[in-house]
Amino acid sequence: MIGVFSDTHGDLAAFDAAYELLRAKGARRFLFTGARYTDLDEWVLWRRQKGRGGREYSDADFLADVTQWLVAPPQDGLGRTPASREAPADLTSEDDRRLVMERFVRVPERDSLAYRDPTVANKAMDLVGDTLCCVVHDKNDLVRDDLLNAQVFIHGKEPEPAVVQIGPRYFVTPGRLVGAAEQTCGLLEKAERNLSFSAFRLDGHLVLPPRVLQVDSRSTKLTVK
Repeated sequence: MIGVFSDTHGDLAAFDAAYELLRAKGARRFLFTGARYTDLDEWVLWRRQKGRGGREYSDADFLADVTQWLVAPPQDGLGRTPASREAPADLTSEDDRRLVMERFVRVPERDSLAYRDPTVANKAMDLVGDTLCCVVHDKNDLVRDDLLNAQVFIHGKEPEPAVVQIGPRYFVTPGRLVGAAEQTCGLLEKAERNLSFSAFRLDGHLVLPPRVLQVDSRSTKLTVK
């Protein structure tokens, strides 16, 4: 399962609540579609400080992290992908911080410095099952090549969660965590050979029942008369 959320605009508590809700529902990877791009980095630091009782990251913490890594190096290289384990609940160790960062795919919004950074992609391609998905903050940034290459487009900047089908393509948004009537996030998962998307308020209330994205052409029946 993949957790999807967007438009946190610096609200780290909302970011944290979305992560915890989606993690509890089984999400092991996450798509963060921007606004603000740097909220992921700031949230990780915020969680680590909370885990240390509010203390800032000190030289002693750094030495402890290095020691832990040398004594028990990360195990994901031994034939396991990072997503084979549950998403970490504790980010105090450097190993868990690294693992959480690996679980996230994120894209920048137009107003961010990252959007103008040539080393940062404004869009990301992510394979969900056998389906190629394009992740972007503003769907207006999509170009012809994106529409030709991907089948599912996951974007932010919308006040409500929605699934819109245009021909064989699907446009999916989790809604916003800041700046909308309701704070919502979404869950993307495999449904046999297709995908399914649902959305929730931060209190866990279902606001968009599971919608099947018919991405497998074998599921389409053609009747010839």
